[in-house]
Amino acid sequence: MHSNFKECIFFIYMLVGELTKYLDDWAPPGVAWERDNVGLLVGSSRQKVNNVMLCLELNQKVINAALKINCNFIFTHHPLIFNPIKKLNFEIDRTSKLIEILIKNNISVYCAHTNLDSIKNGVSFELAKTIQLKNISFLELEEANQYKVVVFIPADYVDEVSNAVFKFGAGVIGEYSNCSFRLNGEGTFKGSNISKPTVGKKNKFEKVNEIRLEFIIDEWKLDNVITALLNAHPYEEPAYDIYPLKNKNVNYGAGTIGNLIKPMNKKAFLAFISKKLKIEILKYCDGKKNIINKVAVCGGAGFELINHAIDSGADAFITSDIKYHSYQDAESKILLIDAGHYNTEIFSLNSVLGKIKKVISSTDKIKVFKYSGNTNPIKFYKQ
Repeated sequence: MHSNFKECIFFIYMLVGELTKYLDDWAPPGVAWERDNVGLLVGSSRQKVNNVMLCLELNQKVINAALKINCNFIFTHHPLIFNPIKKLNFEIDRTSKLIEILIKNNISVYCAHTNLDSIKNGVSFELAKTIQLKNISFLELEEANQYKVVVFIPADYVDEVSNAVFKFGAGVIGEYSNCSFRLNGEGTFKGSNISKPTVGKKNKFEKVNEIRLEFIIDEWKLDNVITALLNAHPYEEPAYDIYPLKNKNVNYGAGTIGNLIKPMNKKAFLAFISKKLKIEILKYCDGKKNIINKVAVCGGAGFELINHAIDSGADAFITSDIKYHSYQDAESKILLIDAGHYNTEIFSLNSVLGKIKKVISSTDKIKVFKYSGNTNPIKFYKQ
């Protein structure tokens, strides 16, 4: 939060950049699909936040609602700007028109898309909670997006260096933070004529008691962590190694899996899902079992995870945008349900609402609203 005042009036207002930094730390842009477009899409990080509006996707009705209640910061899950913009035609192009209105009214737009899909308590976790699953975990973990850093530090400075890198997110494994390994050893060096050794003297072979410190770091945090390491390290020329890892990252993934509070038959389960997700029409194919207990879900288009759901032993898999032949492949293997893109993602705004309310809890000057309308462009016809 803005820090130009004394602590007693610390939270009088918040800047857009401060709120986006908080959201970026929660749903890191670095974990998003490489072709996605997330973060601050329209606006200025230096602008003060009045009120906040949350929506799944942005349209004219959302902007109108935001203006009525003085919201100048809009959080959206689906990016307003996805493909590169070659021209801004305010007369005929829908996206251009919306951008014009946003700029004229000083409204900032922030997007968390596939990064919100990939975090704990993100899109799929909220979907799992909505249908009351228990023992929820990722269906598939991210992999090959971490590094191990090894650095050699004189024993008296190891806490100073480790605290510096932990501050920037090093050493996070699941529900544990500040994770590292330390090993005692002996380091040797001989400084040149122009060296400035912290320990010992130049032009002299030295032996020093050192600690080998190891920790893991997500790839998008690496640059900041290495900078922090170098700033905190006492040596003129610190020795450190960076190793790419093939490990699965337990902190990020796709889809979730869990168990129903109480098993139910297929007919009752379909009725239960229809009610909980507020959708009257479900497309599905029959699975292997009539009694449903273990359920996998993926908010949005998660058909690529069907085999993961089957291999995990799930009795049912709920997602959207399922292709015809995917139903053929899944038939008699798993109860495959297409519950709609909008209906499987909209509940994620509950998590965003709680997260933003938490960071603004010290002030009553900023209000957070969920758009009360329906932005789903798909309509259903029932005869």
